[in-house]
Amino acid sequence: MNFTVALTEDNSINRNTFLQKMNLLGNMNIVFVAVNGNDCLENLKGMPLQKLPQVIFMDLEMPQLNGIETIRLARSLYPQIHFIALTVFDDDEKIFEAIRAGASGYLLKHEPAGVLQEAVINVLEFGGAPMSPAIARKALQLMSKAYLPEDASEGNALPEMITAREEEILKHTVNGWDAKRIADALGISVLTVRKHIANIYEKLHVQSKAEVISMAHQQKWFKR
Repeated sequence: MNFTVALTEDNSINRNTFLQKMNLLGNMNIVFVAVNGNDCLENLKGMPLQKLPQVIFMDLEMPQLNGIETIRLARSLYPQIHFIALTVFDDDEKIFEAIRAGASGYLLKHEPAGVLQEAVINVLEFGGAPMSPAIARKALQLMSKAYLPEDASEGNALPEMITAREEEILKHTVNGWDAKRIADALGISVLTVRKHIANIYEKLHVQSKAEVISMAHQQKWFKR
């Protein structure tokens, strides 16, 4: 059985190494290779549903838009895609941030081709959550220390690239306010409000008010 996968990785050496590993396998079709989070989302935008990758391997440490934020945004827009985080670190905080963002697995980058293949099969055919042994041990240690968030129902934080002003406008938009009402409340022009909204849409990779409201509710951005 063939599987469709993609990679998001900013380091060219790591990209080439990953592709070499995939070439050793006969059943992994690479849909695209992205160089950062924004590039990944751009590749996904407008792609027919039947051509979307089943699994995206995601580097976590990237400029512009890191892997955790990319997973969080992409999971809202493409819930059918699974994400497997790739990292060189078994960082405590990153493990749970990636899992909370919606990652289905967490692997160290040095894993051989066979482990990557097994991870894809594990996720797609068995609903598993593949982890490198070092990561799994770390996760168990953290759980034993009650490291998990106190309130799992708490909403997610907004992506870092959303400014304070954009957050205000986004919150009012999600609450159903139109541009004129927002402008009056904030003491700015309707044109300025619309420019902010356009910037929000671009940053979140959405194209309509319905999409941004749906994303905000799924991520519980304003539940705090």
